Amino acid sequence: MPLNYSKWDALEISDDSDIEGHPNVDHKSLVRWKQRDIHEKREQRRHRMVQLQADIACNDILEARLRTIADEVAAQGPPRFSAFTEQFKTSPSPDKPPTDAPGQKTYDEMLLALMLQVWDEVKKSGVEPDDPKLGDALEAGLRKHIKQLGGHQEKLKTELKQLEEDSQKKITSDDIHEGWESHYVPPKPAPPPIKGAKVDPPKKKSTSTTEFEVINPKGVEVADEATPSAPSSLSTDEDELPELTPTLEGFSRLPLRGYEQSWEFIKSHRDVMVPGASDALLVAAFTAESNGQYRYAQQCVHQSLLIQYCDKLGGDGVRVFFRKMIDHDPRATAVFEKDVADTYKHLKERVRISKAEATAAEGTEQIQLVPEDPSQKISFNVPDGPPPENLQLEGEGLEDVNIEDVRKMLQLRWDVFEGFPPALQEALKTQELDKVNNVLGNMKVDDAEQVVKMLDIAGILNFSDGGIRDETGKDEGKGKGKATE
Repeated sequence: MPLNYSKWDALEISDDSDIEGHPNVDHKSLVRWKQRDIHEKREQRRHRMVQLQADIACNDILEARLRTIADEVAAQGPPRFSAFTEQFKTSPSPDKPPTDAPGQKTYDEMLLALMLQVWDEVKKSGVEPDDPKLGDALEAGLRKHIKQLGGHQEKLKTELKQLEEDSQKKITSDDIHEGWESHYVPPKPAPPPIKGAKVDPPKKKSTSTTEFEVINPKGVEVADEATPSAPSSLSTDEDELPELTPTLEGFSRLPLRGYEQSWEFIKSHRDVMVPGASDALLVAAFTAESNGQYRYAQQCVHQSLLIQYCDKLGGDGVRVFFRKMIDHDPRATAVFEKDVADTYKHLKERVRISKAEATAAEGTEQIQLVPEDPSQKISFNVPDGPPPENLQLEGEGLEDVNIEDVRKMLQLRWDVFEGFPPALQEALKTQELDKVNNVLGNMKVDDAEQVVKMLDIAGILNFSDGGIRDETGKDEGKGKGKATE
Protein backbone atom coordinates (compact mmCIF):
# COMPACT_ATOMS: atom_id res chain seq x y z
CA MET A 1 0.00 0.00 0.00
CA PRO A 2 1.60 3.31 -1.06
CA LEU A 3 2.03 5.97 1.62
CA ASN A 4 0.50 9.42 1.13
CA TYR A 5 2.91 12.15 2.16
CA SER A 6 0.80 15.07 0.83
CA LYS A 7 -0.24 16.10 4.36
CA TRP A 8 3.35 17.21 4.97
CA ASP A 9 3.25 19.69 2.08
CA ALA A 10 1.81 22.36 4.39
CA LEU A 11 4.84 22.22 6.68
CA GLU A 12 7.28 25.12 6.44
CA ILE A 13 10.64 24.05 7.84
CA SER A 14 13.59 26.37 8.33
CA ASP A 15 16.07 23.52 8.73
CA ASP A 16 15.76 22.08 5.25
CA SER A 17 18.55 19.92 3.90
CA ASP A 18 17.81 21.20 0.38
CA ILE A 19 18.89 24.76 1.23
CA GLU A 20 21.60 25.82 -1.13
CA GLY A 21 23.91 28.37 0.46
CA HIS A 22 27.27 29.95 -0.10
CA PRO A 23 30.24 27.69 0.63
CA ASN A 24 31.73 30.39 2.91
CA VAL A 25 28.56 30.56 5.06
CA ASP A 26 27.93 27.79 7.54
CA HIS A 27 24.67 25.88 7.43
CA LYS A 28 23.51 26.98 10.92
CA SER A 29 23.56 30.64 9.94
CA LEU A 30 21.52 29.90 6.84
CA VAL A 31 18.93 28.08 8.96
CA ARG A 32 18.68 31.01 11.39
CA TRP A 33 18.26 33.51 8.53
CA LYS A 34 15.62 31.35 6.95
CA GLN A 35 13.75 31.08 10.25
CA ARG A 36 13.88 34.84 10.87
CA ASP A 37 12.62 35.53 7.37
CA ILE A 38 9.65 33.19 7.88
CA HIS A 39 8.66 34.83 11.18
CA GLU A 40 9.06 38.38 9.84
CA LYS A 41 6.85 37.72 6.83
CA ARG A 42 4.30 35.97 9.04
CA GLU A 43 4.19 38.96 11.45
CA GLN A 44 3.89 41.44 8.59
CA ARG A 45 0.99 39.47 7.17
CA ARG A 46 -0.75 39.33 10.56
CA HIS A 47 -0.27 43.08 11.09
CA ARG A 48 -1.64 43.85 7.63
CA MET A 49 -4.71 41.68 8.27
CA VAL A 50 -5.48 43.51 11.52
CA GLN A 51 -5.12 46.85 9.74
CA LEU A 52 -7.41 45.77 6.90
CA GLN A 53 -10.08 44.55 9.33
CA ALA A 54 -10.00 47.91 11.17
CA ASP A 55 -10.23 49.86 7.91
CA ILE A 56 -13.15 47.79 6.67
CA ALA A 57 -15.06 48.23 9.95
CA CYS A 58 -14.42 52.00 9.93
CA ASN A 59 -15.49 52.34 6.29
CA ASP A 60 -18.71 50.42 6.95
CA ILE A 61 -19.75 53.01 9.55
CA LEU A 62 -18.69 55.95 7.37
CA GLU A 63 -20.53 54.57 4.34
CA ALA A 64 -23.79 54.15 6.30
CA ARG A 65 -23.58 57.70 7.67
CA LEU A 66 -22.69 59.13 4.25
CA ARG A 67 -25.75 57.48 2.71
CA THR A 68 -27.93 59.05 5.41
CA ILE A 69 -26.37 62.49 4.81
CA ALA A 70 -26.85 62.18 1.04
CA ASP A 71 -30.51 61.18 1.47
CA GLU A 72 -31.22 64.14 3.75
CA VAL A 73 -29.39 66.59 1.49
CA ALA A 74 -31.44 65.29 -1.46
CA ALA A 75 -34.65 65.84 0.51
CA GLN A 76 -33.89 69.20 2.20
CA GLY A 77 -31.31 70.81 -0.09
CA PRO A 78 -28.15 72.86 0.61
CA PRO A 79 -29.31 74.13 4.07
CA ARG A 80 -29.14 70.55 5.35
CA PHE A 81 -25.61 70.18 3.96
CA SER A 82 -24.57 73.39 5.75
CA ALA A 83 -26.23 72.19 8.98
CA PHE A 84 -24.24 68.94 8.90
CA THR A 85 -21.00 70.83 8.26
CA GLU A 86 -21.67 73.26 11.13
CA GLN A 87 -22.55 70.39 13.47
CA PHE A 88 -19.32 68.54 12.69
CA LYS A 89 -17.35 71.75 13.29
CA THR A 90 -18.93 73.07 16.49
CA SER A 91 -20.23 69.97 18.31
CA PRO A 92 -18.53 66.84 16.92
CA SER A 93 -19.15 63.44 18.45
CA PRO A 94 -16.18 61.90 20.29
CA ASP A 95 -16.80 58.46 18.75
CA LYS A 96 -13.84 57.12 16.78
CA PRO A 97 -12.49 53.77 15.56
CA PRO A 98 -11.25 51.54 18.42
CA THR A 99 -7.57 51.66 17.52
CA ASP A 100 -4.43 52.57 19.46
CA ALA A 101 -3.04 54.71 16.65
CA PRO A 102 -1.76 58.10 17.86
CA GLY A 103 -3.83 61.06 16.70
CA GLN A 104 -6.73 58.86 15.61
CA LYS A 105 -9.44 61.05 14.02
CA THR A 106 -13.08 60.75 15.02
CA TYR A 107 -15.81 59.76 12.59
CA ASP A 108 -17.14 63.34 12.53
CA GLU A 109 -13.70 64.73 11.66
CA MET A 110 -13.43 62.32 8.72
CA LEU A 111 -16.93 63.26 7.52
CA LEU A 112 -16.17 66.99 7.89
CA ALA A 113 -13.02 66.67 5.76
CA LEU A 114 -14.97 64.78 3.09
CA MET A 115 -17.84 67.30 3.04
CA LEU A 116 -15.41 70.22 2.74
CA GLN A 117 -13.78 68.39 -0.16
CA VAL A 118 -17.20 67.96 -1.82
CA TRP A 119 -17.90 71.68 -1.34
CA ASP A 120 -14.56 72.63 -2.95
CA GLU A 121 -15.23 70.33 -5.90
CA VAL A 122 -18.67 71.89 -6.43
CA LYS A 123 -17.19 75.42 -6.36
CA LYS A 124 -14.49 74.45 -8.85
CA SER A 125 -17.15 73.06 -11.18
CA GLY A 126 -18.64 76.57 -11.48
CA VAL A 127 -21.76 76.17 -9.35
CA GLU A 128 -22.44 79.33 -7.32
CA PRO A 129 -24.00 79.36 -3.79
CA ASP A 130 -27.20 80.92 -5.13
CA ASP A 131 -27.46 78.53 -8.08
CA PRO A 132 -30.71 76.44 -7.96
CA LYS A 133 -28.64 73.41 -9.04
CA LEU A 134 -26.46 73.58 -5.90
CA GLY A 135 -28.45 70.90 -4.08
CA ASP A 136 -28.18 68.45 -6.97
CA ALA A 137 -24.44 69.13 -7.30
CA LEU A 138 -23.84 68.50 -3.58
CA GLU A 139 -25.84 65.27 -3.68
CA ALA A 140 -23.96 64.11 -6.79
CA GLY A 141 -20.63 64.85 -5.06
CA LEU A 142 -21.63 62.81 -2.03
CA ARG A 143 -22.88 59.92 -4.19
CA LYS A 144 -19.58 59.92 -6.10
CA HIS A 145 -17.55 59.56 -2.92
CA ILE A 146 -19.91 56.84 -1.65
CA LYS A 147 -19.28 54.92 -4.87
CA GLN A 148 -15.52 55.40 -4.55
CA LEU A 149 -15.64 54.24 -0.94
CA GLY A 150 -17.57 51.12 -1.99
CA GLY A 151 -14.96 50.28 -4.63
CA HIS A 152 -12.15 50.80 -2.13
CA GLN A 153 -13.95 48.48 0.30
CA GLU A 154 -14.09 45.72 -2.28
CA LYS A 155 -10.33 46.00 -2.84
CA LEU A 156 -9.66 45.82 0.90
CA LYS A 157 -11.89 42.77 1.30
CA THR A 158 -10.22 41.03 -1.64
CA GLU A 159 -6.77 41.69 -0.18
CA LEU A 160 -7.89 40.49 3.26
CA LYS A 161 -9.32 37.29 1.78
CA GLN A 162 -6.07 36.61 -0.09
CA LEU A 163 -3.99 37.15 3.07
CA GLU A 164 -6.23 34.82 5.06
CA GLU A 165 -5.82 32.12 2.42
CA ASP A 166 -2.03 32.59 2.44
CA SER A 167 -1.94 32.32 6.23
CA GLN A 168 -3.75 28.95 6.06
CA LYS A 169 -1.49 27.39 3.43
CA LYS A 170 1.21 26.51 5.95
CA ILE A 171 0.96 24.88 9.35
CA THR A 172 2.34 27.21 12.02
CA SER A 173 2.70 27.16 15.78
CA ASP A 174 -0.46 29.30 16.00
CA ASP A 175 -2.46 26.37 14.62
CA ILE A 176 -1.43 24.06 17.45
CA HIS A 177 -4.28 23.61 19.90
CA GLU A 178 -5.59 20.99 22.24
CA GLY A 179 -8.31 18.86 20.78
CA TRP A 180 -9.91 18.11 24.11
CA GLU A 181 -9.41 19.16 27.73
CA SER A 182 -11.27 18.40 30.90
CA HIS A 183 -11.00 21.91 32.32
CA TYR A 184 -14.14 24.03 32.44
CA VAL A 185 -14.11 27.09 30.20
CA PRO A 186 -16.69 29.63 31.40
CA PRO A 187 -18.77 31.37 28.72
CA LYS A 188 -18.21 35.01 27.91
CA PRO A 189 -20.18 37.34 30.19
CA ALA A 190 -23.29 38.93 28.74
CA PRO A 191 -22.95 42.57 27.66
CA PRO A 192 -24.19 45.10 30.24
CA PRO A 193 -27.57 46.78 29.74
CA ILE A 194 -27.88 50.24 28.25
CA LYS A 195 -27.20 53.14 30.64
CA GLY A 196 -30.49 54.45 31.99
CA ALA A 197 -32.44 51.30 31.05
CA LYS A 198 -35.02 49.95 33.48
CA VAL A 199 -34.17 46.32 34.19
CA ASP A 200 -36.64 44.10 36.01
CA PRO A 201 -35.15 42.66 39.22
CA PRO A 202 -34.68 38.89 39.26
CA LYS A 203 -37.50 36.92 40.78
CA LYS A 204 -36.83 35.56 44.23
CA LYS A 205 -37.03 31.81 44.59
CA SER A 206 -39.39 30.57 47.26
CA THR A 207 -37.52 28.69 49.97
CA SER A 208 -38.81 26.74 52.91
CA THR A 209 -37.65 27.78 56.37
CA THR A 210 -37.11 25.62 59.41
CA GLU A 211 -37.77 27.00 62.90
CA PHE A 212 -35.68 25.87 65.84
CA GLU A 213 -36.71 26.05 69.44
CA VAL A 214 -34.04 27.76 71.54
CA ILE A 215 -33.45 27.95 75.24
CA ASN A 216 -33.02 31.74 75.40
CA PRO A 217 -35.41 33.32 72.86
CA LYS A 218 -34.84 36.88 74.14
CA GLY A 219 -31.12 36.66 73.44
CA VAL A 220 -31.80 35.56 69.88
CA GLU A 221 -34.12 38.55 69.35
CA VAL A 222 -31.44 40.96 70.60
CA ALA A 223 -28.87 39.39 68.26
CA ASP A 224 -31.24 39.69 65.30
CA GLU A 225 -31.80 43.38 66.05
CA ALA A 226 -28.05 44.01 66.21
CA THR A 227 -27.42 42.28 62.87
CA PRO A 228 -27.30 44.91 60.07
CA SER A 229 -29.87 44.40 57.38
CA ALA A 230 -28.85 43.75 53.80
CA PRO A 231 -28.44 46.89 51.73
CA SER A 232 -31.41 47.74 49.59
CA SER A 233 -31.12 47.74 45.86
CA LEU A 234 -29.56 50.84 44.42
CA SER A 235 -32.12 53.42 43.47
CA THR A 236 -32.08 54.51 39.86
CA ASP A 237 -32.87 57.93 38.53
CA GLU A 238 -36.30 57.68 36.93
CA ASP A 239 -35.66 60.78 34.87
CA GLU A 240 -32.51 59.35 33.24
CA LEU A 241 -33.22 58.29 29.68
CA PRO A 242 -31.39 55.42 27.98
CA GLU A 243 -28.55 56.59 25.74
CA LEU A 244 -27.24 55.19 22.47
CA THR A 245 -23.92 53.39 22.59
CA PRO A 246 -21.53 53.69 19.62
CA THR A 247 -22.56 50.19 18.53
CA LEU A 248 -26.26 51.04 18.68
CA GLU A 249 -25.67 54.26 16.75
CA GLY A 250 -24.02 52.27 13.97
CA PHE A 251 -26.96 49.84 14.10
CA SER A 252 -29.43 52.74 13.84
CA ARG A 253 -27.72 54.00 10.65
CA LEU A 254 -28.49 50.80 8.73
CA PRO A 255 -31.00 51.30 5.90
CA LEU A 256 -34.72 50.58 6.15
CA ARG A 257 -35.63 46.96 5.31
CA GLY A 258 -31.94 46.06 5.21
CA TYR A 259 -32.57 42.80 7.01
CA GLU A 260 -29.44 41.03 5.72
CA GLN A 261 -27.22 43.88 6.97
CA SER A 262 -28.98 43.99 10.34
CA TRP A 263 -28.62 40.22 10.70
CA GLU A 264 -24.89 40.33 10.02
CA PHE A 265 -24.46 43.33 12.34
CA ILE A 266 -26.21 41.57 15.25
CA LYS A 267 -24.15 38.41 14.75
CA SER A 268 -20.92 40.40 15.05
CA HIS A 269 -22.08 42.73 17.89
CA ARG A 270 -23.54 41.03 20.96
CA ASP A 271 -24.20 44.37 22.68
CA VAL A 272 -27.10 45.15 20.33
CA MET A 273 -29.52 42.69 21.94
CA VAL A 274 -29.28 44.01 25.51
CA PRO A 275 -31.91 45.41 27.91
CA GLY A 276 -32.78 49.00 27.09
CA ALA A 277 -31.52 48.96 23.49
CA SER A 278 -35.03 49.30 22.03
CA ASP A 279 -35.89 52.18 24.38
CA ALA A 280 -32.62 53.97 23.58
CA LEU A 281 -33.41 53.79 19.87
CA LEU A 282 -36.91 55.21 20.45
CA VAL A 283 -35.44 58.10 22.48
CA ALA A 284 -33.01 58.76 19.62
CA ALA A 285 -35.93 58.66 17.17
CA PHE A 286 -37.85 61.23 19.23
CA THR A 287 -34.81 63.53 19.36
CA ALA A 288 -34.15 63.15 15.63
CA GLU A 289 -37.79 63.88 14.76
CA SER A 290 -37.70 66.99 16.97
CA ASN A 291 -34.56 68.19 15.16
CA GLY A 292 -36.03 67.63 11.71
CA GLN A 293 -34.04 64.46 10.91
CA TYR A 294 -37.07 62.56 9.67
CA ARG A 295 -35.26 59.85 7.72
CA TYR A 296 -33.01 58.99 10.66
CA ALA A 297 -36.03 58.94 13.00
CA GLN A 298 -37.69 56.32 10.78
CA GLN A 299 -34.50 54.25 10.83
CA CYS A 300 -34.36 54.36 14.64
CA VAL A 301 -38.02 53.29 14.94
CA HIS A 302 -37.43 50.47 12.42
CA GLN A 303 -34.40 49.11 14.32
CA SER A 304 -36.13 49.50 17.70
CA LEU A 305 -39.13 47.42 16.62
CA LEU A 306 -36.76 44.91 15.03
CA ILE A 307 -35.17 44.32 18.46
CA GLN A 308 -38.60 44.15 20.13
CA TYR A 309 -39.84 41.49 17.71
CA CYS A 310 -36.70 39.40 18.25
CA ASP A 311 -37.21 39.56 22.04
CA LYS A 312 -40.88 38.58 21.84
CA LEU A 313 -40.18 35.51 19.70
CA GLY A 314 -38.33 33.77 22.52
CA GLY A 315 -34.83 32.42 22.97
CA ASP A 316 -34.30 31.73 19.27
CA GLY A 317 -36.26 34.83 18.24
CA VAL A 318 -33.42 36.53 16.38
CA ARG A 319 -32.90 33.64 13.97
CA VAL A 320 -36.66 33.07 13.50
CA PHE A 321 -37.39 36.74 12.80
CA PHE A 322 -34.61 37.25 10.26
CA ARG A 323 -35.36 33.96 8.51
CA LYS A 324 -38.91 35.15 7.83
CA MET A 325 -37.81 38.64 6.79
CA ILE A 326 -34.95 37.55 4.53
CA ASP A 327 -37.22 34.93 2.91
CA HIS A 328 -39.83 37.71 2.36
CA ASP A 329 -42.65 35.97 4.19
CA PRO A 330 -45.64 38.09 3.04
CA ARG A 331 -47.61 37.86 6.29
CA ALA A 332 -44.68 38.55 8.61
CA THR A 333 -43.35 41.37 6.43
CA ALA A 334 -46.75 43.07 6.20
CA VAL A 335 -47.33 42.93 9.96
CA PHE A 336 -43.87 44.27 10.80
CA GLU A 337 -43.88 47.11 8.26
CA LYS A 338 -47.38 48.19 9.33
CA ASP A 339 -46.23 48.27 12.95
CA VAL A 340 -43.22 50.41 11.97
CA ALA A 341 -45.44 52.86 10.07
CA ASP A 342 -47.98 53.11 12.93
CA THR A 343 -45.25 53.58 15.55
CA TYR A 344 -43.55 56.31 13.54
CA LYS A 345 -46.91 58.04 13.02
CA HIS A 346 -47.56 57.94 16.77
CA LEU A 347 -44.06 59.27 17.50
CA LYS A 348 -44.55 62.09 15.00
CA GLU A 349 -47.78 63.08 16.74
CA ARG A 350 -46.09 62.97 20.17
CA VAL A 351 -43.34 65.30 18.91
CA ARG A 352 -45.97 67.73 17.63
CA ILE A 353 -47.82 67.69 20.97
CA SER A 354 -44.55 68.10 22.88
CA LYS A 355 -43.61 71.18 20.87
CA ALA A 356 -47.09 72.64 21.36
CA GLU A 357 -46.89 72.07 25.12
CA ALA A 358 -43.45 73.68 25.26
CA THR A 359 -44.76 76.71 23.38
CA ALA A 360 -47.75 76.94 25.70
CA ALA A 361 -45.52 76.63 28.77
CA GLU A 362 -43.48 79.60 27.61
CA GLY A 363 -46.64 81.68 27.43
CA THR A 364 -47.69 80.95 31.06
CA GLU A 365 -44.77 82.85 32.61
CA GLN A 366 -46.01 85.89 34.59
CA ILE A 367 -44.71 88.90 36.48
CA GLN A 368 -46.33 89.57 39.87
CA LEU A 369 -45.73 92.15 42.60
CA VAL A 370 -45.33 90.51 46.02
CA PRO A 371 -44.15 92.21 49.25
CA GLU A 372 -40.98 90.65 50.61
CA ASP A 373 -42.07 91.24 54.18
CA PRO A 374 -45.63 90.09 55.04
CA SER A 375 -45.99 93.15 57.29
CA GLN A 376 -45.44 95.46 54.34
CA LYS A 377 -48.25 96.78 52.20
CA ILE A 378 -47.89 97.86 48.60
CA SER A 379 -49.80 100.98 47.63
CA PHE A 380 -49.77 103.19 44.57
CA ASN A 381 -49.28 106.97 44.33
CA VAL A 382 -51.70 107.57 41.47
CA PRO A 383 -51.60 111.16 40.18
CA ASP A 384 -54.89 113.00 39.69
CA GLY A 385 -53.49 115.03 36.79
CA PRO A 386 -50.53 117.07 35.66
CA PRO A 387 -48.90 119.45 38.18
CA PRO A 388 -50.73 122.82 38.58
CA GLU A 389 -49.21 126.04 37.24
CA ASN A 390 -49.03 127.64 40.69
CA LEU A 391 -47.24 124.84 42.52
CA GLN A 392 -46.56 125.55 46.18
CA LEU A 393 -44.57 123.50 48.69
CA GLU A 394 -45.70 123.53 52.31
CA GLY A 395 -44.04 122.00 55.35
CA GLU A 396 -40.85 122.17 57.31
CA GLY A 397 -37.48 121.52 55.62
CA LEU A 398 -38.76 122.29 52.11
CA GLU A 399 -37.22 125.77 51.85
CA ASP A 400 -34.15 124.54 49.93
CA VAL A 401 -36.10 122.27 47.53
CA ASN A 402 -36.16 123.49 43.94
CA ILE A 403 -39.78 123.77 42.88
CA GLU A 404 -38.92 123.17 39.23
CA ASP A 405 -37.39 119.77 40.06
CA VAL A 406 -40.59 118.86 41.90
CA ARG A 407 -42.65 119.98 38.91
CA LYS A 408 -40.57 117.82 36.54
CA MET A 409 -40.98 114.80 38.82
CA LEU A 410 -44.75 115.24 39.05
CA GLN A 411 -44.99 115.73 35.30
CA LEU A 412 -42.95 112.54 34.74
CA ARG A 413 -45.30 110.63 37.05
CA TRP A 414 -48.32 111.87 35.13
CA ASP A 415 -46.78 111.10 31.72
CA VAL A 416 -45.88 107.59 32.80
CA PHE A 417 -49.36 107.00 34.18
CA GLU A 418 -50.97 108.30 31.00
CA GLY A 419 -48.80 105.93 28.94
CA PHE A 420 -50.17 102.83 30.70
CA PRO A 421 -53.05 100.83 29.17
CA PRO A 422 -56.55 101.85 30.42
CA ALA A 423 -56.99 98.53 32.26
CA LEU A 424 -53.81 99.10 34.24
CA GLN A 425 -54.80 102.71 35.02
CA GLU A 426 -58.12 101.57 36.43
CA ALA A 427 -56.44 98.85 38.51
CA LEU A 428 -53.94 101.37 39.96
CA LYS A 429 -56.74 103.76 40.93
CA THR A 430 -58.43 101.03 42.99
CA GLN A 431 -55.26 100.71 45.16
CA GLU A 432 -55.81 96.91 45.17
CA LEU A 433 -52.71 94.80 44.58
CA ASP A 434 -54.64 91.76 43.32
CA LYS A 435 -56.21 93.72 40.47
CA VAL A 436 -52.84 95.17 39.46
CA ASN A 437 -51.27 91.68 39.49
CA ASN A 438 -54.17 90.37 37.43
CA VAL A 439 -53.44 92.96 34.73
CA LEU A 440 -49.71 92.23 34.87
CA GLY A 441 -50.37 88.49 34.56
CA ASN A 442 -52.24 89.00 31.29
CA MET A 443 -49.28 90.85 29.77
CA LYS A 444 -46.24 89.43 28.06
CA VAL A 445 -43.26 89.00 30.36
CA ASP A 446 -41.18 91.69 28.62
CA ASP A 447 -44.07 94.20 28.69
CA ALA A 448 -44.82 93.48 32.35
CA GLU A 449 -41.16 93.93 33.30
CA GLN A 450 -41.12 97.31 31.55
CA VAL A 451 -44.30 98.36 33.41
CA VAL A 452 -42.76 97.43 36.78
CA LYS A 453 -39.65 99.39 35.87
CA MET A 454 -41.64 102.51 34.94
CA LEU A 455 -43.77 102.25 38.11
CA ASP A 456 -40.59 102.33 40.16
CA ILE A 457 -38.97 105.18 38.19
CA ALA A 458 -42.08 107.37 38.37
CA GLY A 459 -42.51 106.79 42.12
CA ILE A 460 -45.98 105.31 41.72
CA LEU A 461 -45.07 102.22 43.76
CA ASN A 462 -45.13 102.91 47.46
CA PHE A 463 -43.37 100.70 50.07
CA SER A 464 -42.52 101.29 53.68
CA ASP A 465 -38.83 101.43 52.72
CA GLY A 466 -39.40 102.67 49.16
CA GLY A 467 -38.56 101.05 45.83
CA ILE A 468 -38.78 97.42 44.71
CA ARG A 469 -36.38 94.58 43.96
CA ASP A 470 -37.13 92.61 40.79
CA GLU A 471 -36.26 88.95 41.30
CA THR A 472 -36.86 87.86 37.71
CA GLY A 473 -33.13 87.99 37.01
CA LYS A 474 -32.89 91.74 36.30
CA ASP A 475 -32.17 94.14 39.16
CA GLU A 476 -34.49 97.02 38.32
CA GLY A 477 -35.26 98.41 41.80
CA LYS A 478 -33.55 98.93 45.12
CA GLY A 479 -36.09 98.39 47.93
CA LYS A 480 -37.51 95.43 49.76
CA GLY A 481 -40.52 94.72 47.58
CA LYS A 482 -40.12 92.13 44.82
CA ALA A 483 -41.55 91.43 41.41
CA THR A 484 -41.71 87.65 40.96
CA GLU A 485 -42.28 85.45 37.95
